[in-house]
Amino acid sequence: MTLSRFGGKEALFSVKCFVAAILAYYIALRIGLTRPYWAVTTSYIVAQPLAGAVLSKAVFRVAGTVLGAIAAVVLVPNLVNAPELLSLGLALWLGLCLYISLLDRTPRAYVFLLAGYTASIIGFPSVAAPGAVFTIAALRVQEITIGILCGSLIHGLVFPQTVTAVLLGRIDAILADAERWSRDSLAGESDAALDRDRRRLALDINELHQLSIHLPFDTARLLPRVRTLRALQAELSMLLPLASAIDDRIVELKRGADRPRPEALALIEDVREWLRDPSSASERGAHADELIARARALEPAPGSALIWRDALRLSLVARLGELVDAHRNVRDLRDQMRSPSRAPVTPAVARLLARSPRRPLHRDRGIALRAAAGTVMTILLGCAFWIGTAWTDGAGAVLIAGVCCALFGNSDNPAPAIKAFFYGTILGLVVSAVYAFAILPRVTDFVTLAAVLAPPMLIGGMFLARPATLLVTLGALLGGLNTVGLNDRFGGGFDQFMNGAIAQLIGTLFAVVTVGLFQTIGAQTSARRLLRAGWRELAMRADSTGRPDTAGWIARMLDRIGLLAPRLALQGEDPGKPLLDALTDLRVGVAVGELRQLRIDGPVDEAAMITPVLRGVGTHYRALRPNQPAPPEPDLLAGIDRALAGFASSMPDRHRRSVLALTSLRRNLFPSAPAYAGSPEMPA
Repeated sequence: MTLSRFGGKEALFSVKCFVAAILAYYIALRIGLTRPYWAVTTSYIVAQPLAGAVLSKAVFRVAGTVLGAIAAVVLVPNLVNAPELLSLGLALWLGLCLYISLLDRTPRAYVFLLAGYTASIIGFPSVAAPGAVFTIAALRVQEITIGILCGSLIHGLVFPQTVTAVLLGRIDAILADAERWSRDSLAGESDAALDRDRRRLALDINELHQLSIHLPFDTARLLPRVRTLRALQAELSMLLPLASAIDDRIVELKRGADRPRPEALALIEDVREWLRDPSSASERGAHADELIARARALEPAPGSALIWRDALRLSLVARLGELVDAHRNVRDLRDQMRSPSRAPVTPAVARLLARSPRRPLHRDRGIALRAAAGTVMTILLGCAFWIGTAWTDGAGAVLIAGVCCALFGNSDNPAPAIKAFFYGTILGLVVSAVYAFAILPRVTDFVTLAAVLAPPMLIGGMFLARPATLLVTLGALLGGLNTVGLNDRFGGGFDQFMNGAIAQLIGTLFAVVTVGLFQTIGAQTSARRLLRAGWRELAMRADSTGRPDTAGWIARMLDRIGLLAPRLALQGEDPGKPLLDALTDLRVGVAVGELRQLRIDGPVDEAAMITPVLRGVGTHYRALRPNQPAPPEPDLLAGIDRALAGFASSMPDRHRRSVLALTSLRRNLFPSAPAYAGSPEMPA
C-alpha cells in the first residue's frame, strides 16, 4: 500500500501542517477576515521540515507580501481607467520582481517573488472595485501573514528539526568523504568513480551555502556562526583543485623513467595515514606542521638546472603541503562550529575567520531576463483575452497564470512542473466539489469542520513531504482549499464554484503554453551557457590587471559545476567529461591568479614574461565554443616554456611561485606536451 511507505517524519510533518492550517483558519475567522482560506493555503505554502528554513522564509515572505500590497495599492487606483496600462504595470512589476529573485538565488529571493505575485493576487481582482483596493490589500496581507505566522510557529517550535543539527551532520559526512577522496587521490590511481566523487564535492558545498542562509533564524540553543561556515566552505573549495593537481602529478611522474622519490612516497603514505585519523586539534596541528615541513624540505632547490621532472616534483610536494594545511583548517573550523564558545579553538581559526569572504554565486542575467519577459508576455496576453472577452472570472485565470510563471520561472523547462501542478489542481477541485456540495453543508460547528477536513489534508501533508509528489500535492491542496468555501460564511452556488475552477484550470494551462513559447531553453542550452560563462570569466580574469580574487573564482566555478551536473544528467548522457573540463578550467583560473599576483609583485622584466602567457590564456578561452572545442594555440605553450626558463634566475621564492603556477598551467592546458624547451629531457 502506498501510505505504508511513509515514515514517522512524514506523519509528524503532515500533522504539523494540518494544525497550522486549522489554527490559521480559526484566528482568521475570530478576527473577522473575509477570505480566511488565504491563511489556510499560505500555511501550507510556507511549510518546511527544517525550523530555521520556515522562520527565515517567513520573514522574507512577510516582507514580500507587504511590498506587493503596496505596489497594488499604488498601481490600481491610478491606472484602473486605462486597463491596458494597468495590465502593463502589474505585468512589469511581476517581471521585475522575478528578474531580481532569479539573480539572487538564495531564500532572500522570496521577498521579490512574493512582492511580484502578491501584487497580482490583490491587483487583478480589485479592478472591479478600485476604490476598495486598500481595504482588499489590508485584508490579504493580514490573511497571508496569519498563515505565515501560524506555519512558522508550529513548524519552528513544535518538535522542530533544526538547521544546525542537519548542518553539522552534513559537515561531518562531507569531511569524511573529502578525506577519503583525498586519500584516493594520493594513491595515484585515478578512475571514473573517483572523478565522480570529486565532482560531488561541488554539490555538497552548494548545499552548505543554502543551509547557511537559514542559520541565523534557527531555533537551536547553540548556533554556529555563518562566518565560520563561510570560512569552512572556502577551505573545502580548495580541496578539489589541490587533490586533483596532486593526483595528476603522481600519475605523470609514474609514466616516466623516474618514479616519485622514496622520501616523497613515504610522505604521501604518511599524509594518507594522517587523513585516516582525525585526532584532537592540538595533535592534528602539530602533526600537520611536521608533514608540511617535510614537504618543504623535499622541494628541489631552485636554479637554472631545474628540469621538467624537478618542476613536477616541486609541484607535487608543494601542493601536498597545501592540501595538508587545507584539511587541517577544515577540521579546525568544524571543531569551531561545534564549540560552545566563540573564542577560536586554534590560532589558525582566528586567521581564517578574519579573511572569510562572502561566497559569490553564478548569475545568468540573460536567463533571468528571458524568464521575466516571458512572464510579462503571459500576463499581457492573458489580460488581452480577459478584456476582449469581458470574462467575469478572467482576473483569476490571469493571476494563476502569472503565479505559475513566477513560481517555476527558475527552471530550464517549466512546462512539466506546471503540468504536474495542473494535474494536482484537477484532483483538488474534484475533492473540493465533493466537500463543498455534499459534506460541508451538513457541518454546523468548527470542531466538526476540522474533523471532516482532516483526512484529505493529512493525506496531502504526507505527500507534500516527498519531493517526488510535491508539485502534484501542492496543486491539489491549493486548488481544493481555494475553492472549497473556507470563507467567513458558507455559501456560493455551483455556477460560482465552476467559474472559479475553470479559471484556475485555464490559467494553469495558459501558463503551460506560454512558458513553452517564451521561457523554455532546455537543459542542453542551459549547460552550454554555464560553460561559456566560465570561459568568459576566465578570459576576463586572464586579461585583468588588478589583484586576483581566487576565493571568489573558486566559489563561482564550484557553483557552476553544481548547476551543470543535474542539467547534463537530464540529457541522458555521461556528464563526466564536461564536468572534468570544468574542473580543469577551475585549476587554470587558480594558476592565472597566481601569475597575476606574481606580475603585480615583481619587476618589469618578469612582468613582461607573464603578460604574453596571460594574454594567450585569455585568447584561448575567449574563442572557445561548446560545440567546437579547440586546443590551445602552440604559441601559448611556447610562451609558458619561455617564462619557465626566464624565471630560472629569479629570487628563490619568486622562482618557486612561478614554477608552481606555470607547471599547473602547462599540465592543465597541454597535458600531452613533452618537457619544456631547453630541458635536458627535451628531444633534439
